[in-house]
Amino acid sequence: MAAGMHEVLLMDAVINPNTIPHNVSYAFLASAILITVALVIRGSMRMVPTGIQNVVESVVETFLKLTEENVGRHWAGTLFPLIGTLFMFILLCNLMGLVPGFASPTSNINTNAAMAIPVFFATHYYGIKVHGIKYLNHFLGPVRSIFALPLMLLMFIIELIGHLVRPITLSVRLFGNMVAKHIILLVLAGLAPWIIPTLILALGTLVSFIQAFVFVLLTTLYLAGAVEEGH
Repeated sequence: MAAGMHEVLLMDAVINPNTIPHNVSYAFLASAILITVALVIRGSMRMVPTGIQNVVESVVETFLKLTEENVGRHWAGTLFPLIGTLFMFILLCNLMGLVPGFASPTSNINTNAAMAIPVFFATHYYGIKVHGIKYLNHFLGPVRSIFALPLMLLMFIIELIGHLVRPITLSVRLFGNMVAKHIILLVLAGLAPWIIPTLILALGTLVSFIQAFVFVLLTTLYLAGAVEEGH
C-alpha cells in the first residue's frame, strides 16, 4: 500500500511540477499537530497533570535531564528547546509512516538534512560563542606546540572531515533506518497479513522511538562537545 502510494505521489509530481512533495506536506502537518497540542496544553495547565499533559511533561522532563547531564545546567536552558523539539518532531514524523495512507517525512533524506544542517551550524555557533577563537583548539588535538605542527595539521584535517560528515551521517542514518523499516513492514505484512499485524506495528513503533532518540542523543553529544570547558 505504501509503495503504491509513493508511486502515485511521484507520478503526480512529474505531471504537475507545482505539487508539494509529500515529505514537505507531512512535515508541515507534523508541525501543525505539535503546535496545536502545545497550545491546548498551555491553555489547560494543571498542577496535577493528566492525559496528554502528563505524557508531554514526562517527555520534557526526560530530555531536560538528558540535556543537563551532558551539556550542564548552565547551557541546558538554552539548548533544551532545540533538543526537545527535534525529538518530538522526529518521533511524530516517524510514527506517521505507521498510519495507513500516510508517509513518514523522515523517510526522505531532504527532511533529515533540513534538521541535521541546523544542528551542525548550532554546534559551532555555540562553540564559538562560549570559547571564542580558542574554539579552534578543538581541531588541533591535545598536543599544541611549534614542534608538533605537522601533527596539529593532521589532526585539524581529521577533525574538520569528522565535523563536516556529521550532518551527512545524521541524515543518512535516520533516512536508511526509516526506509528499511517501511520495507520490512511491507514484507512482513505481505507474508502474514492476518497473523502478526500487531507485532508488525509494535516493531515499527519501537524503531520510530529508537531512531528519534539516537538522532537527538547524537545532537546532544555534539553540542556538549562544543560548549564543554575541556577546550
